[in-house]
Amino acid sequence: MTNILIHGCGGKMGHVVAELVKNETGCKVVGGIDPGMPELEFPVYPSCEACNAEADVIIDFSTAAAIPALLDFARAKKIPVVLCTTALSDETIQLMQKTSKETAVLKSANMSLGVNLLLELVQRAANILADSGFDIEILEKHHNQKIDAPSGTAMAIADAINQAMDERYHYVYDRSGVRQKREKTEIGIHAVRGGNIVGEHDVIFAGRDEVVELNHRATSREVFAVGAVKAAKFLAGKPAGLYTMKDVLL
Repeated sequence: MTNILIHGCGGKMGHVVAELVKNETGCKVVGGIDPGMPELEFPVYPSCEACNAEADVIIDFSTAAAIPALLDFARAKKIPVVLCTTALSDETIQLMQKTSKETAVLKSANMSLGVNLLLELVQRAANILADSGFDIEILEKHHNQKIDAPSGTAMAIADAINQAMDERYHYVYDRSGVRQKREKTEIGIHAVRGGNIVGEHDVIFAGRDEVVELNHRATSREVFAVGAVKAAKFLAGKPAGLYTMKDVLL
């Protein structure tokens, strides 16, 4: 049995994860951490410092500001953590890397299994199309409450392409301030915010007389929870190190 602690249990994704685990075999929620102290079916603690739950793994869906304290807690308790929060500062990323030397940490810009497959597909497409003159553009759409832009997933897609192409590209986020032709070595990244769009990502390879598009649509938040729980089951009991969803899917 995998005992799960949910960091950010009072948020939308925290609720989705808790509901999913209720019907999942082989795991259970033993506690949650949230300063709002919501009344749930398991013990909730206001902070990491106050938490004494016995957990095998932590699933985090919180805020960037809450991650340093979580990483300190995970390192001190030697509890593996599935880190789903995006838009982390460079300092927090360094702390994450430090923590991974003492306990297992899995970090992904997007927990969806489909998105992680998309990351592999865009690398394959770039290897075939880029040298034939195809321009690359990324368009992401999210709900009107999302704070960060571009999304962490859009950046992960761009980074995956760039990695496959020996870091030849630079990123352009806004063309309104510069009147000039598009460069071949740029990836355009664009963000749309509106309504209750869960998450959509389109990767456009535009060539001469033909266009290839790869896209992913999330129609509910549950797809992210499914990936997070799968990752938690994978990570529990793993040795210290920095893992990704690619390790889960192998």
